[in-house]
Amino acid sequence: GVPSVSTDTGVWEQHGHKTMHSCAPPDAVVWPQSVGQVQELAALCYRCRVPMVPFGTGTGLEGGVNAVQGGVCFDLSRMDAIADLSLEDFSVAVEPGVTRKALNSHLRGTGLWFPVGTVGAGALGSSRGWGC
Repeated sequence: GVPSVSTDTGVWEQHGHKTMHSCAPPDAVVWPQSVGQVQELAALCYRCRVPMVPFGTGTGLEGGVNAVQGGVCFDLSRMDAIADLSLEDFSVAVEPGVTRKALNSHLRGTGLWFPVGTVGAGALGSSRGWGC
């Protein structure tokens, strides 16, 4: 299947480059596919005192994915499930890799939508990290 860990230079650069900042790539990139995997990886990084850098879709310009001290980049793009839609209270539970476009496609026909706001085309999980 698709690899879940990479130390390839091209992958590092993809996960450390932002247009407003110089490239600060991580030492490794991992693609967890469940909350349990994120918890295990976070615990391991904590025990080993290795920085963790979350990565949604890489569309942000804030430099939040620059691994200025190295570390492990958690690419959350494969965690893209949409669950628990409640039309009654206008809420939906999503994993961090869900994009606004994917959510709106899922909501089509319900009368609901997720407006652009500050998210743009990026992952909804990364917008939450910036308080959007």
